[in-house]
Amino acid sequence: MSDAKDYVVQPDEKGTINISEEVVAAIAALAVSEVEGVFGLSSSFTADLKEMLGKKNMSKGVKLTIEGDVVTVECFVISTYGYEIPVVAANVQENVISAVESMTGMKVAAVHVDIVGISQPKV
Repeated sequence: MSDAKDYVVQPDEKGTINISEEVVAAIAALAVSEVEGVFGLSSSFTADLKEMLGKKNMSKGVKLTIEGDVVTVECFVISTYGYEIPVVAANVQENVISAVESMTGMKVAAVHVDIVGISQPKV
C-alpha cells in the first residue's frame, strides 16, 4: 500500500544522493508561499481529499518535469487581491529558482506561474 516515488539521483564520490521528486516539489511550494502577494497554492480535488483524510501534501499546487538534473516547475498560484500580478509572478519565479537550486543542486530551466485565482487578504 505504499506509493511509488520517483527520485532524482545525484552521483557523489562517496555514493549517491537520492532526492524524492516530492521533496523538490515541497521546496518549490514553500518558496512560493514565502512570496508577498501569494495567498496560497491551488490543488486538485484529489489532493484536497487526501489532506482531509490525514495525508498532508506539502507539494500541492506544484507540478515538476525533471530531465536529468534539470527541472521545470509549474506553480498554480492564488494571488492576494491588491497586488500586481506580474510582480508577484516574477517574485515567485525568482524565489523558486533560488530555493530549488540552492537546496538540491539541480538547475531550474523554467518556472511557469499560473495565476488561477484571487483572494481577499487574510485579516
